[in-house]
Amino acid sequence: MTELRYVYAICEPLGAELPAGLTGVAGDRPHMFPHLGLVAVVSHVPERDFAEQPLRAHLEDLDWLADTARAHERVIEALMGASITPLPLRLATVFHDDTGVRLMMEEQAAHFRDTLDRLQGRIEWGVKVYAEPEPEPEPDAEPAQGDGPRGKPASGRDYLRQRRRTVMAREDTWQQAEGFADRLHATLSAHAEGTRLHPPQNPALSSAPGQNVLNAAYLVPRPYAAEFMDVLDRTKCRERGVRIELTGPWAAYSFVESVGSGGSQSSPETGPGAGT
Repeated sequence: MTELRYVYAICEPLGAELPAGLTGVAGDRPHMFPHLGLVAVVSHVPERDFAEQPLRAHLEDLDWLADTARAHERVIEALMGASITPLPLRLATVFHDDTGVRLMMEEQAAHFRDTLDRLQGRIEWGVKVYAEPEPEPEPDAEPAQGDGPRGKPASGRDYLRQRRRTVMAREDTWQQAEGFADRLHATLSAHAEGTRLHPPQNPALSSAPGQNVLNAAYLVPRPYAAEFMDVLDRTKCRERGVRIELTGPWAAYSFVESVGSGGSQSSPETGPGAGT
C-alpha cells in the first residue's frame, strides 16, 4: 500500500519526543521531520484515501471530514499541551513523499521562521455573539399571564399586527446584539495583540441556536490569557436575547497564512475560525 505524508504543523525543534500513544489521521503515530532548523510534524496516510481524487470525494463526506479534523486537532493540542507553539497547517496538507515535505520546508522556510517568531508564546481565543430573539408565538396560542393581545388573534388584521410586533421585536434584538458585539470587539481588541473577523456562521449549517453577529478570533500572549478572560467576564451582556460563546485556547489558526506548495492537495481550513 502506497503511503503519503500528512503534515500537521511546523515547529521549532521540540527538544522532546511527542507524547506516547499519540495517534493522528488514519490512526498513524505522528513523528518529527527535522529540516533546516525547523521541524514538520508528519504522519503516513494511505494513498487510496488521500490522493487528489479520493480526497476530493471524502471532503464531501461530513462524517469522514469530522473524524479527520478531530484527529488533526488532537495532534495540534498535544503540541500545545507540551508548551510548544505550532504553526498549524491546513487540514489534509498532503505530500507524495519525504522529498515533497522537504521542498515545502525549503520554499517556505523564511515565512515559517517569521510566523513562528510572531506567534511564539501566543494562543488564540474565539468569541462569538448570537442574537436570540424570543420565538414567535403560534397564532392559536393561549394568552399567557399578562400577555394580553399576544394570544389568539381575533381577526386577520389582529394577526398582521401581532406579526408586525414580532418582526419589530426581532429587529430590535438583532440591532441590540450587533451594537453590543461592536462594543465587545473593541474592548477585547484592546487586550489582544491581533484580531481576525471571520464571516458569521450560517445558521442553516450550524447547530448553534440564534443568529451569529460576531465571529472573531483574538491572539493573546499566554501570560495574559487570564486577564483576557476576566475582561470578557466583566463585559458580558445581561440583555435578553444575546448570548456569548467563548472557545479556546487554540493554536493560532486564524493568524497563519495558508501555505502553498505544488506537492500539497487542495483542502479546507480547520481550526476555530473555520467551518460554518
